[in-house]
Amino acid sequence: MKALKAGIITVSLAFLLSACGGENTSEAAGTPAAAPANTAAPAEKAEQKVIKVAYLPITHALPAFEAASAEMQDENVRIELIRFGSWTELIDAINAGRVDGAFALAELVMKAREQGMDVYLSSLAHRDGNVIVAADGIKSMQDLRGKTFAIPHRQSSHYILLNEALAKEGVDISEINIIELPPPEMPSALAAGRIAGYCVAEPFGARAVTLKIGHVLYNSQDLWPDSICCALALSGRFLREHPDLAAVLLSRVRKAGLRLEQDHEHAISLAGEFLKAPKDALELSLKWIHFDNLDIGKEQYDSLAAKVKNYGLSQAPVPYEDIVQNVR
Repeated sequence: MKALKAGIITVSLAFLLSACGGENTSEAAGTPAAAPANTAAPAEKAEQKVIKVAYLPITHALPAFEAASAEMQDENVRIELIRFGSWTELIDAINAGRVDGAFALAELVMKAREQGMDVYLSSLAHRDGNVIVAADGIKSMQDLRGKTFAIPHRQSSHYILLNEALAKEGVDISEINIIELPPPEMPSALAAGRIAGYCVAEPFGARAVTLKIGHVLYNSQDLWPDSICCALALSGRFLREHPDLAAVLLSRVRKAGLRLEQDHEHAISLAGEFLKAPKDALELSLKWIHFDNLDIGKEQYDSLAAKVKNYGLSQAPVPYEDIVQNVR
C-alpha cells in the first residue's frame, strides 16, 4: 500500500496546493466576483472604503458572499469579493497584503503563520458541514483497506476527519491509498471507480449523493463535533493599518451567517449564483451546514491544534494568542 505523500508548505509558496476549491488553471487568479443579479454592488462613492475578500467557490464561503451583497453595504464601507483559482495564490495574496481577508482552510493559515507569514485567523470560522462519502460497495472504513481514498489536501480538516474515522474503526492509515485530488474531479472519479471514497468541502460530497454514485459514511459531527474547517483569515497589514475596517468585516460576516441560517431559500439562491451547482446538491449540502455560530474560542482552536499535531500536520502549532485576532 502506498503511504501518504505529505505536501510541505514553504515560505516562498512555491508548492502546489489542491484544496477545498481545487486548482482552476483556466481562471486567472484574483478575479473580482461578478455580483449576482439580486446582489449587485452599489455605486461606489468617492469616500467609500473597500475591503477586499478572497475566496474559492465552496459552500463554506457563503457568509462572505452574503456579507458582500448590496443589502449589507453602506455608503462608508463596501466588501469586494475576489475569486481565486487555488489556495496557493490565495494565501500568497493575503501574505502580500493584496487582499485584506479570505475564507481559507484553517490548517493552511496555521501552517503559514507558523512559518512566519503575515497572516492571521479572525475569531470567525465555519464549523462542521463536511462528510465522508464512499462508493455503494463500501459499507465501512474497514472496506477501504487496500483501496484509494481522495482528500483535497493534507493540510485540511478533511485529512483530520479521515484519520478520526479510521481510528474509530481500528483501521491504520497505512492500510489505504490516499491521494490528493481537485474536489470537482472527485464525484466523477468515484463514479468511474478510480477512488472508493473521499472527504471534501461542500457541495462536492452532496453531489455524489444526489447523483446516486455514493453514500455518506460519516458526517463531521459524528467524528469531531464542532470541528473547524474554513476560517476568515486576515492580512497582517490590514489588521495593523485598518483595525476599524477589520471590525466591520467581522461584524458583517457574523450578521451574514445569521441571515443565511434564517432564510434557507435565500441561502440556496445565493449558493446557486456563486457555485453553479445543481439545486438538489445545494439543498442537501445546506442541510449539513449551519452558519449561526461562526465564533471560535480558545477551546475550539486548542482542539484543532491538538489534532493538527497528533496527525503530523505540524510539530508546533501556533498558540491561540499568536494567531487568532478577536477584533471588535
